[in-house]
Formats: sequence, C-alpha cells, structure tokens
Amino acid sequence: MDKFTNMETFVRVVDAGSISGAAERMNLAKSAVSRRLKELENHLNAQLFHRTTRSMRPTETGLAFYEHCLRILEDVREAEEVTSEAHCVLKGPLKVAMPSTFGVLHMGAAINDFLKLHPNVEFELDFNDRQVSLIEDGYDLAIRIAELPDSTLLARKLATIKHVLCASQDYLKQHGTPTNVSDLSDHHCLVYSLSKDVGHWNIEMPDGKSQKVKINPVLKSSSGEYLITAVENGLGIAHLPTFVAQEKINNGTVVAVLPGCAFRNINAYAVYPQTRHLSRRVRTFIDFLAERFDGIPYWDKG
Repeated sequence: MDKFTNMETFVRVVDAGSISGAAERMNLAKSAVSRRLKELENHLNAQLFHRTTRSMRPTETGLAFYEHCLRILEDVREAEEVTSEAHCVLKGPLKVAMPSTFGVLHMGAAINDFLKLHPNVEFELDFNDRQVSLIEDGYDLAIRIAELPDSTLLARKLATIKHVLCASQDYLKQHGTPTNVSDLSDHHCLVYSLSKDVGHWNIEMPDGKSQKVKINPVLKSSSGEYLITAVENGLGIAHLPTFVAQEKINNGTVVAVLPGCAFRNINAYAVYPQTRHLSRRVRTFIDFLAERFDGIPYWDKG
C-alpha cells in the first residue's frame, strides 16, 4: 500500500465531497479512488466516511485524520519546494481563476512575462467573471475585483480599480450630453449584467456624497470588452472600469461623461486559501503581480 498516495486521495475526496468528484479532478477511474480509500480504512481499522447514495461526509475520526493528512502533505510539498528553491528552479502546476475582461486585457501579458522568467511553471487559467470556489475546485489562487467578504481566504491587494462613465461623440451629438446625474435616466445605458443592481448606478458627487441614480438599461452584458465596443458604436452610455475604457478615452474613440462625478473605487486582489505553507510557485507569482501593478496602474497613467 502506498500510504502517501492513499492519504492524498483521501484528502481529495473530502475536498470534493464525493469519489466521482475526486476521480475527475485526479483524472482517475472511480474504482481506483474507491480502492485506495478501502485500503486506507483497512490499514487504519477505522471508518473515515459516512456514506450515502448522494454524498460522503467524513466521520469525526475522518475529520481528525484529514487535518493530520493536510499537515503531512504540506510538509512534503514544502520539502519539495525547498529542494527546488535550492536549485533555483520554479516548476509545477499553477491553477488560477480570474475575471474574463481583466484577465484577457491585463493578466494575460503579465502571465506571459512570468512564463518567460519561469518556463517550467504549468499554468491552467480560468477566465470567468463568476466566482469559483478555490478549495472545492482546486485553484491555487484567484484574481478578484470586488469588496471581499470575510472568509477563510487570504488576500493581497494588487491595484486600485477606478470607473468612468463614457460614451461616443456620435451618441452624444444625437442624444445630448448629460449635464447632471439626473439626466442619465433619459439616456440609453449599457450595463454590466453581473452587477448587484442593474437598474441603478451609485455615483459619488463632487462634494463626496453618494447618489443612487435610476437608469434605463437598454443593453446588459457580462463582458466589459463587448460593452466598450457597444459604446464605440454609439449605442449608449456605459459605466466601466478604466482598465477597459481608458485606452479608448486616450485615443478619442470615446469620451468621459460627467467627469466631475465618480464611482467608488474597488480593488483587485490575489486571493488564496489559508494554509500553513504557501507554495513557492504561488508566493513568487503573487509577488510578481504585486510589483507589476504597484502604484498607479499603467492604464490610468497619462
């Protein structure tokens, strides 16, 4: 019996909540996963799971063993990392989730440059605006642009994300230029569909007060890249992060609307599970991103 492999399989089953889920993530047959669990339980002479037709929940003994296994597996990984570090080699898989538009426009170039420095790292990238579960889905870290809720995840700030109202000159010539926030309700508004409230924009006035403005959302999309093209085509006014809109504003294809008003800034974070030992791959990649995006983000300069 390979104790280490069976312990690792046991941890994967606990994290996935089922043998089939663990088998899929490990690219193994379900029968192989079941056999390893059976070997482990026979070796320990203990029941590690409460089994039903729909799920597998660890027993009290199983939970205690799970915590011990995590520490042992982390110690092994740490030993491997230290050995690799001694030979100045950064290698192995790195599974990262990130918002689609920010990922394509800005994270992609960063990852390309990181790979030039560390060609033995094997990235698996998930571009998705809907938040994934890092632990359940086996991600090493995620990039999130949000106000982070309290959780067991750790986070490191990468950049401040500003937003802007923008429209094309053609749209403003045809429909008029808003002179105050109340005018927005009379305009065609292009909205990010995953917003909590697609019928309103919360705008901070020049005096620092926030005003909730009712809007007319004629177009909703989960893609910031699509929304900026819709703005360029004169379809309406959009509220977009500057990492999407600023280049278009700089080259004159769109213009800022109500520039004295603003939206509350949010931050981009690297978030990762709280473990006793953070792998050198994850730590090095996060340090790389923090240095790259430090200070005023390059898309906001000039």
